[in-house]
Amino acid sequence: MRLSPLALGLIATLSWHANANLKQQVAESMPELESLYLHLHQNPELSYKEEKTAGRLADEMRRLGYDVTENVGGFGVVGMLKNGDGPTVMIRADTDGLPIIEETGKSYASKVKVKDDAGNLVGVMHGCGHDIHMTSLIGTAKQLMANKEKWQGTLMLVAQPAEEVGGGAKAMLKEGLYTQFAKPDHVIGLHVSAAVPAGKVAIAPGYALANVDSVDIIVKGKGGHGAYPHTTIDPVVLASRIVLGLQTITSREISPLEPSVITVGSIHGGSKHNIISNEVKLQLTLRSYNPNVREQQIAAIKRLTAGIAHSAGLEDSLVPEVIVHESESIPSTYNNPELAEFVTSAIKQEIGAENVEQSQPVMAGEDFGLYGRTDDNVPITIFWLGGVNQAVFDAAQKSGEPLPSLHSSKFAPDYPIAIATGVRAMSNSALALFNQK
Repeated sequence: MRLSPLALGLIATLSWHANANLKQQVAESMPELESLYLHLHQNPELSYKEEKTAGRLADEMRRLGYDVTENVGGFGVVGMLKNGDGPTVMIRADTDGLPIIEETGKSYASKVKVKDDAGNLVGVMHGCGHDIHMTSLIGTAKQLMANKEKWQGTLMLVAQPAEEVGGGAKAMLKEGLYTQFAKPDHVIGLHVSAAVPAGKVAIAPGYALANVDSVDIIVKGKGGHGAYPHTTIDPVVLASRIVLGLQTITSREISPLEPSVITVGSIHGGSKHNIISNEVKLQLTLRSYNPNVREQQIAAIKRLTAGIAHSAGLEDSLVPEVIVHESESIPSTYNNPELAEFVTSAIKQEIGAENVEQSQPVMAGEDFGLYGRTDDNVPITIFWLGGVNQAVFDAAQKSGEPLPSLHSSKFAPDYPIAIATGVRAMSNSALALFNQK
């Protein structure tokens, strides 16, 4: 799909002129979409628990006329519409909420509390914009169904569970998403941004989001009385050396041209002031783009921790245990540059070039990237959908105060504008892809 910028602009322009009333149609559908959004926002469900959410989305798709399959890879939903000969375009939205007590003060704030898998009572909130993602998916489904005489091909709607734990895309692909339904020619998605004003879109060609790994390190030692440290090998001291040593992996072992983050997010050990324990536990998150850097990070962590243990006199059986949670690992998201350029052109034609920015890659993770990592090498692109109220954004720019981030208990997107923009951007992107020659 290597096309010149002129051709890309022409195709998107033709798509826009063919559906010049898209803005009006989306505006007319907003009361219904806002009602759906408020329902989803007030009824969030945690990862792997999205049963009612999936049921509501399946009902919405069926009501619009899609062929719907539920329980794909857990509580995943797939809606299909075969509309003549043409490309297959897959549009994906994620459905799970987060274990956060909402503190936005909004009248429609989530008040849901549930017990998590550990038996703890936790609040649940759509603190990452998945409620907007789902609403935008249904809004786009509505527009493409209402205007199906203006495009040909197969539309594949995917409501994916368990994004927040990195399991949903893996499960849906493993269950045969590309074989039981259709192998898409293009996969597109959106994600709300807590740093871009509502009404705008930002897109990063190439690497957009990072590799993510969760790593546990169990640091072992030989405990004893705090008054007699010379009779022990203190795992708290070893853990401290490890935390400092880990910082040199990125700063001294990995090329400064390669993005790399190693963060120790948790350290736990010991039980009392005067007791030297036998064990300390560290929890890390690793971020990178290049898969070779990911492997370098993990290998260096294992080598460094073993070296520190041996330098303290510990035998091999007490070398720290490094556990990489492969089931939660997700690869970086690489936006196919040609598809990203094509989608950017289509979105500019719909919402105005002044409302579309090129974004920089971020070190957050998204399992959307997996849809482009199969043997099929399907081109994928995800774009950022502005979520911040313009007045709030302007005030923050003036004061220098940071805005509430994604996953914040205070994250409250300007949802009417964000949803309308998301539906228009996604609908015109799909129309342009269906109508390309």
